[in-house]
Amino acid sequence: MLVISCLVLTIISSAFGLDNGLARTPPMGWLAWERFRCNTDCKNDPDNCISDQLFRTMADLVVEEGYAAAGYEYINIDDCWMEKDRSVTGDIIPDRSRFPYGLKDLSNYIHAKGLKFGIYGDYGNYTCAGYPGVLGFMENDAASFADWDVDYVKLDGCYADPVQMDKGYPEFGYHLNRTGRPMIYSCSWPVYQIYAGINPNFSSIIDNCNLWRNYNDIQDSWSSLETIIDYYGDNQDSIVPNAGPGHWNDPDMLIVGNFGLSYEQSKTQMALWAILAAPLLMSVDLRTIRPEYKAILQNKKIIAVDQDPLGIQGRRIYKHKGIEIWARPITPVYQSYYSYAIAFLNRRTDGTPSDVSVTLKELGLQYPDGYRVEDLYEDVDYGVLTSATKIKVKVNPSGVVILRCDIQPENVIARSQYSQYSPLNQVFKVRQNSFVKK
Repeated sequence: MLVISCLVLTIISSAFGLDNGLARTPPMGWLAWERFRCNTDCKNDPDNCISDQLFRTMADLVVEEGYAAAGYEYINIDDCWMEKDRSVTGDIIPDRSRFPYGLKDLSNYIHAKGLKFGIYGDYGNYTCAGYPGVLGFMENDAASFADWDVDYVKLDGCYADPVQMDKGYPEFGYHLNRTGRPMIYSCSWPVYQIYAGINPNFSSIIDNCNLWRNYNDIQDSWSSLETIIDYYGDNQDSIVPNAGPGHWNDPDMLIVGNFGLSYEQSKTQMALWAILAAPLLMSVDLRTIRPEYKAILQNKKIIAVDQDPLGIQGRRIYKHKGIEIWARPITPVYQSYYSYAIAFLNRRTDGTPSDVSVTLKELGLQYPDGYRVEDLYEDVDYGVLTSATKIKVKVNPSGVVILRCDIQPENVIARSQYSQYSPLNQVFKVRQNSFVKK
């Protein structure tokens, strides 16, 4: 009977799929984990522990410091918010000393600010930090999240069998949907299967999750960021087609403004995450962030690239001697021609900026009437350039230059017609010659 019940549940969850209408563009917000980790010592470190106070403070700052106006809307708890044991009825309980008013009260506070509330669980017996997982209590936990008016659920995968994730993640999504509460569903499903040598079923992942992790956790360092950039570039043929409105690849949090990235490297992460159509989830202490890093996170022109309604993830189109070029098709669109965001990345460590020269045509931009080109960090407008025009940019070591190349507004068409255009793999036709000045 148990086997039959599991089969029926799997069929039901597959039939319904996710279909929650959420995350039509990549989610934006603030997430505790990378900056504050599992600090539960509120006695000795009350300002930095995982607590009700921390999340209320960050919600206040997201609004007061202009992040909400720039598009950041989620305030997300990660691991370590729970009691170590469930209630006698099997319910999950927020830590009573660190969340003395309960999560419904915290949720109400965040919603009163015009923001949304996110929470963390784990498809396993325990979370990564050893707190109760959802395994065996899926319906209970989904109901609790709905009762607390949660808007976003991240489900990790520690202490779980990766083989069972093909069933378990859709099952928990089914229970979330059954509550009737709209909740973004963030899955760690593929990354744990990849670790285990299993080839993830991305058709099912797309059907059941709004976003998913498929590589290592980001750490507060340039070397960590570089490994993520390389993973997404080296595996783009299998990764890029999975992204689109409602379902996104998640390269992990923004660490801009913390300790490990320089100013140039911080600009690089923000620009590359926009090219990748990545969720923009800041994990930084908003009380102490320096103004120049705040400006990177609030760069509305780069955010507009990330939030482009086409939802096409960009690709690395050139890599040679430490110089990379990444490109993403964006709106506006005319006939078979896209506008583009182009990022020039300098991975060199020789201590001097590199000049990169390239024509628009060599980048795959061939619209006959040209493109209006703008530098999104320097606010330089190059005017309308034809495909034959050569652009020369100077890129700092471990830095980036990101350009927006727009087809002119009088030539664009309605968004409802975008779907007729050619797949992304047919858009990029780039000659792999060296664009770098010797």
